[in-house]
Amino acid sequence: MMAPVGGTLGRALVVTVAVLAVLLTSGCAFPVTGRAIAGPEVTAGIDPSFIEGTDGGEEDRLAAAVLRDLERFWGEAYPPLAGDRAFPPLQGYFSVDPRRGGAGGRSVPCLPDVGDIEGTAFYCPSADVIAWDRAGLLPQLRRDFGDAAVVVVLSHEFGHAVQGRLDRDGTVAASPTILLEAQADCYAGLFLRRVRDGALPDLRTGADGIDGAMGALITFRDPVGTSPRNADAHGNAFDRVSSFQDGFDGEPGTCAAMGRERVFTQQSFRSAADESSGGNLGLDELLRAMLPDLDRYFGAEVRRRGAQWTPPTAETGTATCPGSDGALQGPVAWCAGEPSALRIDGNGPLAADHRRIGDYATGTLLASRFGAAALAALDRPTAGAEGGRAALCLAGAYSAAVGTGDSAFGLSPGDLDESVTMLLDEDTASRGTDGVAAASTGYERIRVFRAGVTGGPDACLRGV
Repeated sequence: MMAPVGGTLGRALVVTVAVLAVLLTSGCAFPVTGRAIAGPEVTAGIDPSFIEGTDGGEEDRLAAAVLRDLERFWGEAYPPLAGDRAFPPLQGYFSVDPRRGGAGGRSVPCLPDVGDIEGTAFYCPSADVIAWDRAGLLPQLRRDFGDAAVVVVLSHEFGHAVQGRLDRDGTVAASPTILLEAQADCYAGLFLRRVRDGALPDLRTGADGIDGAMGALITFRDPVGTSPRNADAHGNAFDRVSSFQDGFDGEPGTCAAMGRERVFTQQSFRSAADESSGGNLGLDELLRAMLPDLDRYFGAEVRRRGAQWTPPTAETGTATCPGSDGALQGPVAWCAGEPSALRIDGNGPLAADHRRIGDYATGTLLASRFGAAALAALDRPTAGAEGGRAALCLAGAYSAAVGTGDSAFGLSPGDLDESVTMLLDEDTASRGTDGVAAASTGYERIRVFRAGVTGGPDACLRGV
């Protein structure tokens, strides 16, 4: 997690887009890696005979439904963005089985070696086609994340086609790759919202399907430590889900207007020691480093609002508050009292997630419970959905401030990704002090956390 701060290096969350002249020559690839976060099936399936190389199977029937709904959606959404010009259809779609030599014996544009498509999908701008690995990629997406993962991958690639059609003056073509990918993620979120709302003829999914789509996105992030200036950068998990959510909650113009002013959190490692550890501290080391900084940050915020702050004592062993029936808040609990206490169960789920996800999964929980302590000091609700939502939002505000001001350390490159993974996985960081979760979906938990990252504590206390 924590890298020592020296001078301006502490500003870990402000990495602006570099000016690069990069045009994708073969779209972008979607390798499947990482841990599965399951989503339910999307109801879909139509005749895929318009797809080159199709075997007529279940994967291509799903792909066909996605592509036909994308054509319908953009047929309506594109003209208002393009001066009433009609949406030009793509030149084709290719379903490829790399084990059998291609798309039904046909060569695939932009794919000199058919083996290069294994585990990927891409949009080829020079030929204006989308191609995918039918035998490997689509089945694994469905197994790991549900059918909505296929929807998000193909709608992302279709988004690149939209980019090219709207690029009348070459501005988009000259944009950094990370910005092109963010805009395509935004277009994917825009489309998935219409799927979720039942506004399209062939596709249907529920809220859990959206979580499945986001679970797929976070496994497609860049390797931790990739510079945002890298010519092939696609974005970290936090940046990718942020772009997706901007589209999901926005309109076509929201994504089309995305430009170089967009701020990305992706960063490279700033020291050899941080890189060698993968940016992770052990649990005990994290507690020693982070608890004083949480006291510093939340104490300053409470005092700034004219209230008294007494830091909670830290106790390890169980996460059960006196008078409660079990660990209602999860493995980290804030317990009211004189003085109040932060109770930490360092075994079981906390230790497992610390190893599996990374140290800032633990850090996010700690920050949310300090958020509850700050709410109590400000005479704000700490229980129920309202309390859980505000505490989670304050955890996001703290995460954005780490490495600034008097903070003794900064976030490592993978830390916000660890927050996203944990929030998509479970609800403990969003629970009020009575154990009531603020949100039942990973989408909403990430949205609330992001509101704190971007809006700061004032936004959290106004309500999110």
